[in-house]
Amino acid sequence: MRHHPLRGEWNVYAAHRQNRTFKPATAEDPLAPTRPGGPTTEIPFDDFELAVFENKFAAFHPSADNASDLAGSACEPASGACEVVVYSPEPTGSLFTIGQDRRNLLIAALLDRYEALFGAGLDYVLPFENRGDEVGVTLNHPHGQIYGFKRIPAVQQRAIDAFAAGFDLSSEIMTAMPDFGIGEEGGIAAFVPRFARFPYETWLAPRARREGPWECTDEELESLAYWLGEITRRYDSLFQRPAATMMAFHAAPRSGSANYHFTIQFYPLLRAKGHVKYLASVEQHTGTFTVDVMPESAAVQLREIGRHA
Repeated sequence: MRHHPLRGEWNVYAAHRQNRTFKPATAEDPLAPTRPGGPTTEIPFDDFELAVFENKFAAFHPSADNASDLAGSACEPASGACEVVVYSPEPTGSLFTIGQDRRNLLIAALLDRYEALFGAGLDYVLPFENRGDEVGVTLNHPHGQIYGFKRIPAVQQRAIDAFAAGFDLSSEIMTAMPDFGIGEEGGIAAFVPRFARFPYETWLAPRARREGPWECTDEELESLAYWLGEITRRYDSLFQRPAATMMAFHAAPRSGSANYHFTIQFYPLLRAKGHVKYLASVEQHTGTFTVDVMPESAAVQLREIGRHA
């Protein structure tokens, strides 16, 4: 890892990832079960419900090599963890199509990994999913990932600081509902944030403040599982194709955080059917996003899809 002195961020250098597996044929799917007479995959079973294992092309590793010695630049080993979470033995599908029982199992598995990775001394854990060619997905088999960070990433640290300074997400949700709301089930609100950076950006959050999913009630966890599938379904319906999205769990760090409020955030990479939301010069160089769809309009469209399901 090398520190960027002007951005105050740490970048990870993992040159071995350059030649990672890219869009293999179905017969060579490394996330499929290992069938009798077939190729040996990453999963040494002929069937499974859910699989979690270490990423072969990891950016972070618990026994990372010592950092390079660059004069005048801060460097350190890229210590941490990178895991793959395979949702199903089937080669196609989504968080919606795998069904509620398997989504509940996914949530249970993530709770286990939070406990294990925090227990290993990692300061921040980020479960996430990349979906779609526009996001750069290299394996089409439905799966997510988990990164365990030795350092809290800069974006997450800014959120931690904002909550500690008094930002109240429960009040924000109350203010945003119903105009920016998509729906509510079991104490979990699904809504388009009034300050969304992506067209059709959607957040899931408990109405009551929770530091992470580990503090959620059974009813809230059941509802989180439901909304993971339902938001995926609505995006696919809105864009009339498997929608390119970046989804991640934003929870408190290992040591906890004052006033922190857990969210799951979806960032679609499409702004309309057949139109990609490109992150071009202004967004990339300044962090100032230009959003092509008003958040209140996005919320209306996503609500309407639910009514016509």
